[in-house]
Amino acid sequence: MLLNVAQDTRYYPIIHTAVKTGLRQAELLGLRWRDLDLPLASLSVTQVLYKRKGVCQFKEPKTGHSRRRLNLPPSLALFLRQYKAKRGAESLLLGKPLMEDDLVFGNVDGAAMDPGTLTHNFARIAQRAGLPGTRFHDLRHTFASLMLLADIHPKVVSEMLGHSSVAFTLDVYSHVVPGLQEAAGKRLDEVLLPSEVRNVGKMSAKRCEADEKEGKTKQGREDSNPRPAVLETAALPN
Repeated sequence: MLLNVAQDTRYYPIIHTAVKTGLRQAELLGLRWRDLDLPLASLSVTQVLYKRKGVCQFKEPKTGHSRRRLNLPPSLALFLRQYKAKRGAESLLLGKPLMEDDLVFGNVDGAAMDPGTLTHNFARIAQRAGLPGTRFHDLRHTFASLMLLADIHPKVVSEMLGHSSVAFTLDVYSHVVPGLQEAAGKRLDEVLLPSEVRNVGKMSAKRCEADEKEGKTKQGREDSNPRPAVLETAALPN
């Protein structure tokens, strides 16, 4: 619903990308076209954009874990390719061709998007979508939760989010862990039950085979000790 409401706004591309990458707002606002390798469907986080005392500033990511490379879903790579073509056409109309150092989610004139403006307008979009109180950062939490519930290894999710450790990721998303444990139990049954059924089948077959052999042996013993003739004729009419 949120994406549907946002689709007709200029903020849809950055919201769409946030949902499919889990990038922080500052990372998305600092993204340049040269940070994207669309043919190989990858993205590199090399700078972030913060607003301090009313001034937008570009900085390097805080930690080595934050400075990372992500593989993009094919659908997102295609979306960004189409978005780049659209932005390129808009830039030509303004008499300025799109450059590789231009911001992916900047304003039409190439200037950086104000973080406060994005936060404010996202809140309005969330309100219209029936999700009052939802923050832009919650898109990151949604991405992480969905990845974990989809059985993506926590280490992979941690690396994509730029966390310092897997333990930190699992601690932040501990509310998802019970669901993961339940899913793991079901998955274990899916793996083990077929073999258990096969084993039970084999045991039943062996038991039937043993019973059959025992029956034949018993019949053989009876045939080797025929009943006395008197018993054979006792039931015959006189």
